[in-house]
Amino acid sequence: MQINILDTYHPRPHSLNPVMKQIAVLGSTGSIGTSTLDVADAHQDRLKIFGLAARSSWEQLAEQTHRCQPAIAVLTDESLSGSVDHSRFHPDTKLVFGAEGIEQLVTAADVDMVVSGIVGAAGLQGTWKAIEAGKDIALANKETMVVAGPLIMQLAKANNCRLIPVDSEHSALFQAMLCGRREEIKTLILTASGGPFRGKTAKELESVTREAALNHPTWEMGPKITIDSATMMNKALEVIEARWLFDFPAEKIDVVIHPQSVIHSFVEYVDGSVMAQLSPPDMKLPIQYALSYPERWEGVSPRMNWKSGFQFDFETPDREAFPALDLGFEVAERGGTCGTVLNAANEVAVERFLAGELEFCHISRLCRDILESHDYHPSPSLEELLTLDEWTRKETYSWKL
Repeated sequence: MQINILDTYHPRPHSLNPVMKQIAVLGSTGSIGTSTLDVADAHQDRLKIFGLAARSSWEQLAEQTHRCQPAIAVLTDESLSGSVDHSRFHPDTKLVFGAEGIEQLVTAADVDMVVSGIVGAAGLQGTWKAIEAGKDIALANKETMVVAGPLIMQLAKANNCRLIPVDSEHSALFQAMLCGRREEIKTLILTASGGPFRGKTAKELESVTREAALNHPTWEMGPKITIDSATMMNKALEVIEARWLFDFPAEKIDVVIHPQSVIHSFVEYVDGSVMAQLSPPDMKLPIQYALSYPERWEGVSPRMNWKSGFQFDFETPDREAFPALDLGFEVAERGGTCGTVLNAANEVAVERFLAGELEFCHISRLCRDILESHDYHPSPSLEELLTLDEWTRKETYSWKL
């Protein structure tokens, strides 16, 4: 039996203080993490940052400890343990390192909710440990669902955890799905900005530079996510994420280009009604909704100006120019080990492109080659997925034209 995200919304008690929700932020120095701290600053009567975690940006993390005064700060890069200036951190903050530090943070008794904002497959194990400990998850790490979606949903159900999406598209779908019954939904429709190369042909994309690919027209994001937007691999991964979060088959999920990035996604019901969530592009809104659910608080994000003139445009994605989209739908349909392979291959391919080792158009081609060469398994364990992740990365690093 499949599990969808609405199955995870059981009432559960808050901590001893029913007003204050204590938050652990994984990936606190990234775009999701810093936006989360902005939301927490705006709602200090409701939210308390219990702990922060970053990979290696220890100076920024140290500054954040003075801003939030968390009980715990984690650097996952253990090689820094001997070189970090501990005096730069807030005196009331305990600094710990590595995977054990992440586990200590996400399983702490005082933590009510974990914001999973670490980019890539690296965010999986921290999220897994948090769910095992019964913590609610504000899920910004789509790769967790791409790699191990069915296992994550089963674990959340077993541990009475709520998974609330932070990705603007999945937050929009979740909000729109609350307007009707599940059996009344016809299609989940993800919107995409089209990235910096909207309208470009496959031929034109053969000469794309690193600088052009990093120049996103709408969102300010880290380099990996920005390249994923340029290839539309981000939308492929979001299709897979939606497939497991909401337990909808791939044929009931669709993607449209919406360059204004104001309609973040929408749900079409069987009677023809379409429910959408609209707002200016700012990640603080879906982050706040995940932290406040089922309530809505006064917002800190920009608002729509309905008195100004604007228009909404929609286009069909060019699957020839952006073949990553086909990969997303294929992986969403097959499931099993495919998500792990696609995600790991893409992470390495993007890294190699940014390093100047691959052409832009080779990213999707490399991912397909690795996906087609792996030993497919329909129902892998977590251990098997982690082993396959390592295999995929080695194969992708050695891939040549």
